[in-house]
Amino acid sequence: MAKAEYIVSLIKSHYNNEVDKFTTSALQIAAHEAKLGHSILANEIKSIVDRAKENKPKVKRFSPDLQGLIIENVPAVNLEDIITTDDIKGKIKRIISEFVQRDKLRKHNLENRRKVLLSGPPGTGKTLTASIIANELRLPHYTILMDKMVTKYMGETSAKLRQVFDLIEQQQGVYLFDEFDAIGGERSRDNDVGEMRRVLNSFLQFIERDNSDSLIIAITNNKSLLDQALFRRFDDVILYHLPSEQEKLSLLKDRLASRSQNVDFEGLLPNINGLSHAEISLACLDAIKETVLDEDKRMDNSLILKAIGDRNAAYHK
Repeated sequence: MAKAEYIVSLIKSHYNNEVDKFTTSALQIAAHEAKLGHSILANEIKSIVDRAKENKPKVKRFSPDLQGLIIENVPAVNLEDIITTDDIKGKIKRIISEFVQRDKLRKHNLENRRKVLLSGPPGTGKTLTASIIANELRLPHYTILMDKMVTKYMGETSAKLRQVFDLIEQQQGVYLFDEFDAIGGERSRDNDVGEMRRVLNSFLQFIERDNSDSLIIAITNNKSLLDQALFRRFDDVILYHLPSEQEKLSLLKDRLASRSQNVDFEGLLPNINGLSHAEISLACLDAIKETVLDEDKRMDNSLILKAIGDRNAAYHK
């Protein structure tokens, strides 16, 4: 049987909606069973984990005009799942708190933060933040695929945006405008085209007029590329960064959990400079998989360094 600590960790992560920890605990149980010679059980657990990862969000049956442009997500993460600065956590908590108490604010002619811009390098927690907010508030979570809207419907983008904002008004939820750079660029750029200027102007008008009970979250990897007129339309701007040394340590310890007996975390830090939170998490999962697939391997610095090296090679060529 699996060690009691793994089972306890599995149960806790399930009831806390901690998806990454649940996956880690399941893989740890698989590795433990493999070392006991229970290869069939170990392989079955691993197959279940792999199949779960392959399940992709399904497109909700919106109006035919929006099919393929909006994806409904099923968030299963909460505030404890994000490893970031206290400042960012505080801003996320404030968005959640203001939404919950929005009626109280309105009695004083005040509005809760509903329109938020998240900016920072890929893999630093922006998309995760939107999922956390949706899950904490028990709201539907939708992603608007901005790059697809622009490339597939050039000439119709403004009309599509109007339909999206109509949906935001009619159906309360957390709406994530992904790849927001696709329309949010500076209007005065020499290489800008008339169509994109019109699309940006339309977005500015729609977001300014929006008085719905939905939350609107836009994501950009580089806010310096955005038109300055956008910023005053948002109620808050949250800036994300690559992980600090303390965040790196927290990520490594959290993701590797109880398999860290032979790991020198401090010794790993110089080798993960430049990696994002997501890249570090994925490297840890890769290392765990190695111990599951090869029962002779144990979790140590050399195994983790190999996984980190593979991630570095893939993302930072």
